[in-house]
Formats: sequence, C-alpha cells, structure tokens
Amino acid sequence: MLNRKQIAFYLEDIETPTGRTVSLIITGLILLSSASFIAETYPISQSVRIKLQTLDTALLVVFAVEYLLRLWCADYKIKFIFSFFSIVDLVVILPFFLGFVNVSFIRIFRWFRILRLIRFLELKNSVLRISSEDGVIFSRILFTLLAIIFVYSGLIYQVEHPENPEGFRTFLDAVYFSVVTMTTVGFGDVTPISESGRFLTILMILTGIALIPWQLGDLIKQLVKSANQVETVCTGCGLSVHDANAKFCKICGTQLDNGKR
Repeated sequence: MLNRKQIAFYLEDIETPTGRTVSLIITGLILLSSASFIAETYPISQSVRIKLQTLDTALLVVFAVEYLLRLWCADYKIKFIFSFFSIVDLVVILPFFLGFVNVSFIRIFRWFRILRLIRFLELKNSVLRISSEDGVIFSRILFTLLAIIFVYSGLIYQVEHPENPEGFRTFLDAVYFSVVTMTTVGFGDVTPISESGRFLTILMILTGIALIPWQLGDLIKQLVKSANQVETVCTGCGLSVHDANAKFCKICGTQLDNGKR
C-alpha cells in the first residue's frame, strides 16, 4: 500500500519506470480529452456523440481524482491550490461538479498541462531521447507554440461558432484563423463577429508579436553558441559538446582530453 509520500513522488517523478508511466498515462488522457473535444466540433452521429460524452465524463472523474490526490499529497496546500497547473485543473473539474451543462469548452484548458512534457526534454535519458541543447530548445519552442495555438483555437471556436457557424465550422477552421492571426498575416477571409471573438483576436495578435520573436530569438542565440562548440566526450559524465577552448567539463569538472576532439 503506497503512502502519501510515495504517491506524491510518483505523481511528479519522470526518471523511474513507475513515475514515467504515470506521467505518460496522464499525458495520454489529456491528449485523449483534447481529441474528444476536437471530434465533437465535426458532424458526427448521435450515437458517437453520446459515446464521446460518456468518455468525457469518465476522463473528468479521473482528472478530479488526480487533482484530489495531488492536493492530499501537497505539503503546502494553499501554495498548491494557487499554482498554475492547479488552477487549470480546477477550471476543468469544477464546472462538472457544480452541475454546469456545457463543460466541453472548459476542458480545453487542460491542454495547458501538455507543457509538462517540457520536463521530459530537460533530461538526457528521458522518454523523448533528446540530449542536445538545440534539440531541447527547439522542442520547447514547438510544444509552447502548439499548446498556445490549440488553446486559442478552442477559445475562438467556442465563442464564434454559435454566432458565425459558416466562418468557424470546425476546429480546423479555428486553428487556421489562430495561425493566420498569431503570425499577423491576416488574410481576412475568416473574421470574428462577436465581441468575445474580437477580444480574443487582439490577444492572439499580441501573443504572436511577443512570443514568436522571443522564442525564435532563444533558438538563434543557441545556434550561435553551438557554432563555437566542438565535440569532446567527457570521461566523467559523458557530455559530448563543450566550448572550443574548454579544458574542463562544465558539468562535472573532469579534465578534457583534447586529443579526442
């Protein structure tokens, strides 16, 4: 029987097989929930829609149990409740328990949880097997952009589809509008007509202006830094890339063998 500390460890751990399995299962359920929301934006039969709604209910129960477990395991519960991911979790599960009817839109906020995958990228022996700094930064940029585009697309679809079903027929239409807006291309073939939609469009433009240059700037700086590095395998920790003039490993301090460059 697992105690509180063990449960807390496995909910956050991604290095042990058990912890990695738990994290991947939670991530898979989040993706499944997001896929269910996308499917509901398309014309489907009533029987399929009922099955998706049943799946949604089951996933919400699982998410609620996960949240309660994390709350129970937290040493500082007030700090936990007001943390970013906890607030996202609450936005997801509270409408369900409070008896609101339409919770599919609220559940889209769980997509923010996909940012937890960034933790996998920061480990050399993670499940994603990305060890280079360039790969980590590129993957982080990719995950961040996809998550923000997904969330904005869900928001704009929810507020615009009821009033503008021709312009925002499916989730793909919302994704198209989000990408065009965030990149400030602005084709103008799809435009929001509601006040909420226009407000979201402003946020998309501001996010695109602030986020994309910042993320790409980090990538360019890393590429410039990598150009001044050479391959030198450290016998102490195995790090394979160091500065061209480095005499000692920047991770463990082991003296580098220049003859291996």
